[in-house]
Amino acid sequence: MKKQIAFACALMSAAFNSMAAVTAEEAQELGKSLTSFGAIQAGNAEGSIPPYEGGLRTSPAGHKPDSGFWVDPFKDEKPLFRIDASNVEQYADKLSEGQKTLMKKYPDTWYMDVYPSHRTTAYPQEILDATVRNATGCTTQNDGLAVDPVCRGGLPFPIPKTGNEAMWNQQLRYKIGPGYSTTSSSNSWVVDSNGSVTKTAESVTFEEMPYYQIDQTDRDPTMYARVWAMDTYPARSAGQLIILADYLDPQTKPRRAWSYTPGMRRIKLAPEFAYDTPVPNQGGVNLFDELQMFSGSQDRFDYKLVGRKEMYIPYNAYRFYFGCEQQEQFMKNHANPACERWELHRVWEVEATLKPGQRHVYSKRTYYLDEDTFGIGLYDAWDQADALYRSLFLSGVQIYDKTIPYNVKNVSYDFNKNMYALVNDALKGGYRFHDKPKSERDMNPEAIVSMETQR
Repeated sequence: MKKQIAFACALMSAAFNSMAAVTAEEAQELGKSLTSFGAIQAGNAEGSIPPYEGGLRTSPAGHKPDSGFWVDPFKDEKPLFRIDASNVEQYADKLSEGQKTLMKKYPDTWYMDVYPSHRTTAYPQEILDATVRNATGCTTQNDGLAVDPVCRGGLPFPIPKTGNEAMWNQQLRYKIGPGYSTTSSSNSWVVDSNGSVTKTAESVTFEEMPYYQIDQTDRDPTMYARVWAMDTYPARSAGQLIILADYLDPQTKPRRAWSYTPGMRRIKLAPEFAYDTPVPNQGGVNLFDELQMFSGSQDRFDYKLVGRKEMYIPYNAYRFYFGCEQQEQFMKNHANPACERWELHRVWEVEATLKPGQRHVYSKRTYYLDEDTFGIGLYDAWDQADALYRSLFLSGVQIYDKTIPYNVKNVSYDFNKNMYALVNDALKGGYRFHDKPKSERDMNPEAIVSMETQR
């Protein structure tokens, strides 16, 4: 085990100091000292992170297929210990600035219950095979701002060497399946500084990853993601629709965004739905490039791959997704910590610094990407005065009966306004995964508007 960890660490060191492509020798470690998706196969020396053994692929007793809800396989587990304001310094090296700030601001109410770590992530074999292939055949283009379309079908950079590659892994992570996911009632909530809870939107949503639909010949092969959301609440915005489509070379083909407002009865392009524009149906607490922690083009920041480290991140959050009642999730200043589950996992740390001459509300951002899913578990952002502005926590669950690592529900803390948002809550209606893609004819903006307004 020590040799495996040493070799993996050597790979990491090489990654931080080289811009070269992954060598055949490095790639040979995929499936050996590294998993097929590039995580360290072994557990840590203390045993608090287990070795990877294939992930969770078996449904626990009581699971009802296609119900939109998943039974918690760890519901009987008890926390190993609690981190709070009294012992935060003991664990400070494994906590984000946002976690430490919450404990400092709300010492009597916010805490982290730490549970046994489970490496539940599992992928279909064809995704693993494509990821291993990509290790030596996949490259970035445009100074890291684009990805070669040949990478489609698997994680592009299982052994990332740059911050851009790690962030592309996050954007291209496998999280939908071969078809698409939907919700009939995705809710966004905002809690202001007085503790008042407001549902800012209830939406019907659709999300797909054409990057993984390699047999769908009617798709643009350079499109990697497409999502839309139509509001059904509040009444003043019912029927309002936002559509986003992102491409592998956003400098040549930028994000295509559309909006539809019933009162205007027309679809219009919305190029402003990017970067630091606030998301309208999330109460302005999140920006468009913070959707699911990061979304859009990487051109305004320099991304540095700092390294791999151990952190306490939200994980196997079945209770948060499916177990806490909607109103139970909220406390005055933060989400209810009794609904959250924290585990120790290895993450990739990426530091983003605003490029000279570029404009953005943030000057610096730090992302912590789970090494097994490449989903960002923790994220901090600093304003132009170097004060911590926002922190986001993204929770995930393994969709065990469909072999999908899913992470979409998140909490966003705005320390400037002392308020927070809880986003992508589908406790009403659940999450649905569909195996077959829709045709491209059914996915143009006019067809989506027609389909949804006739519901």
